[in-house]
Amino acid sequence: MMPLTPLDIHNKEFNKGFRGYDEDEVNEFLDQVIKDYELVLREKKEMEERLSDMKDRLGHFVNIEETLNKSIIIAQEAGEEVKRNAQKEAKLIIKEAEKNADRIVNESLSKARKIALEIEDLKKQSKVFRTRFKMLIEAQLDMLNTDDWDHLLEYEIDATELKVHQEEDSLA
Repeated sequence: MMPLTPLDIHNKEFNKGFRGYDEDEVNEFLDQVIKDYELVLREKKEMEERLSDMKDRLGHFVNIEETLNKSIIIAQEAGEEVKRNAQKEAKLIIKEAEKNADRIVNESLSKARKIALEIEDLKKQSKVFRTRFKMLIEAQLDMLNTDDWDHLLEYEIDATELKVHQEEDSLA
């Protein structure tokens, strides 16, 4: 059975019975019922429209929430990816730095060994030079200490003879 409409109420006919109700009173009451019923139907329709609007708005907010949730998940995954990549890159940088450090240390040790060998070589050369220089000086001292110097000092020359010889040479 379909719900009543205000028109159904308005067109409703009642059979007259013995000792029936006052017809004007009943019609007046029915008019009031029609007005109230129309008001209730209007309010019901408005409520249904508002409910429909609310459902639409709720659907819109649900979509926004789902989009936000997806965005949060994507952002979290992107953050994790960035973190993983940063960790990989940090490890590579550390490995490269360690390799460079090892290379620098090895090069430094090699240079230090080379310098140490050069120092030893210079020490040997300086010992040889010192020995040779000492021998040279000792030989010179020996020469100075010989008796030949004393003989030279004892040798005498007559200066007058030199004068005569000089004059003869100039005349000739």
